[in-house]
Amino acid sequence: MMSRFVSLLALVAIAQAAVIVPGATWTDTSGNAIQAHGGGILKVDSTYYWHGEDKAHNSGSFRAVSCYTSNDLVSWTRQNDALTPISGTMISTSNIVERPKVVYNRNTGEYVMWFHSDSSNYGAAQVGVAVARSPCGPFTYRSSFKPFGADSRDMGLYQDGDGSAYLLYASDNNQNFKISRLDQNYYNVTTTVSTLPGSTLEAPGIIKRNGVYHLFASHTSGWDPNPNKYYKANSLSGPWSAEADIAPQATRTYFSQNTFDLPLSSNSAIYMGDRWRPSLLGSSRYMWLPLSWSSGNPQIVQADVWSVNLAAGTYSVATGTTYEAENGTRSGNSTLMSGSSFSGGRAVGYLGNGGTLTINNVQGTGQPQWVALHYANGDSTWRNTTVSVNGGTPVLVDQPNTGGGGVVLSVPVKLNLRSGANTLAFSVSQNNYAADLDKIIVYTAT
Repeated sequence: MMSRFVSLLALVAIAQAAVIVPGATWTDTSGNAIQAHGGGILKVDSTYYWHGEDKAHNSGSFRAVSCYTSNDLVSWTRQNDALTPISGTMISTSNIVERPKVVYNRNTGEYVMWFHSDSSNYGAAQVGVAVARSPCGPFTYRSSFKPFGADSRDMGLYQDGDGSAYLLYASDNNQNFKISRLDQNYYNVTTTVSTLPGSTLEAPGIIKRNGVYHLFASHTSGWDPNPNKYYKANSLSGPWSAEADIAPQATRTYFSQNTFDLPLSSNSAIYMGDRWRPSLLGSSRYMWLPLSWSSGNPQIVQADVWSVNLAAGTYSVATGTTYEAENGTRSGNSTLMSGSSFSGGRAVGYLGNGGTLTINNVQGTGQPQWVALHYANGDSTWRNTTVSVNGGTPVLVDQPNTGGGGVVLSVPVKLNLRSGANTLAFSVSQNNYAADLDKIIVYTAT
């Protein structure tokens, strides 16, 4: 049965998106899925460089640090690999290279990359350093070491306005989080300026806004998501505020983990997260979402589809047309579900294994459109559902677990809707159970 399904990857590669769609398969200008996990963004003049982990082989072992370029943060072109394996070193194909971050040293004219450098069992717990004369390199590997002789695992870099640079890292078997200043060449650490003891933080990033430092990080829960936090301080040396959530706690940061935080203006930024899939790492998705200070503190803005105006430093969340699942036609074992977290208090459950749902009169434009499926999956594992448009070949859509407790998340799928009315059928001929469907939202933005 599954051989008849059109892959989601093939559908989203039909056209290059002009919008950011969190959780979608993001393709580069060649139509290939972007492989830049755990990455960071560097801006040079008007060009953005995205360095990240190439996980196309679906393994944690080192394949390459990729380098992509863009002028708009949406359309990305893959360049030469920035860093590749060297046998007999800590960056061989048997080793771990994660969370690459690159900063420019204006005093030396070098681009300096730091990364989590480790053995296959994560026992080495080191940082690695490489240098280049251009943003994509290729970078020349210098060394791997433990900062001040102590562990370093998940890490990030922060460069302050005065040019000083800092390593942000989980240390001491992930128990303590440290911020250490780099030397003038950015090759080594010189002093630890701050320690958050017992904080169990990883995946860090910092944004400085109105003279206040905002530290973003997740806690340690392996590949599983958790509620990411922010901390504030008037100095990198602290004292740091108590932790606070950047998204509703139950969403576990919309099933994602922070990797980088990019300022847009004095009042907004982009939260750049990874939606990890450890059993299929190359299919881990990018959860880029607006980050707003409109409430006075940084909060992620939930958005199925959104766009950014770089010149103005603003973002815009797309609006769409909502179709409630409970208003569709149920058949087989499907049943109405009740819950305060569902839109209108209702959803449709027991889809799959004979249970189906049909939503009629879904209005389309005649062009491929993004459709967000809002759902609840209380399992500890992922589920999936199928979507058929006007009786056509079903599309398989993955549904990460939502953490239980009636939490509703969304996943995107790009569908070819004809102009005017369409019929969408869910979980037809599906042998496994899909998640409970709350509603769908159809967007015209492409």
